Amino acid sequence: MRVLRISGLEVRAYGSAEALLSERAQHSVDCLVVDLNLPALSGLDLVDVLRQCGVTAPAVAISARDEPQVREEVLRRGVERFLAKPFLGSTLVGTVNELLGSRHGSTDDE
Repeated sequence: MRVLRISGLEVRAYGSAEALLSERAQHSVDCLVVDLNLPALSGLDLVDVLRQCGVTAPAVAISARDEPQVREEVLRRGVERFLAKPFLGSTLVGTVNELLGSRHGSTDDE
């Protein structure tokens, strides 16, 4: 997540889904970046729980597993983007900025 910080974004990192869920600030999230392979509660399950709690922030799922069924499951569960590891830091930054821009209604013409 260091590449996101370097690009000027405010980042909060958590070691597990449970660590994020125990923090009350979860509703002030602008974009989620979740690894699908988290201990205990998976990244997709985390997104499901956050959606049930009213968090509408767009999400990026990352995983070393790049099979078609994984991609399909990610999209079926309402995650906006999927990045297969390894990926360039600039790809992650671009994806997050794209989602943040679409969330705030900006366009490339602005």
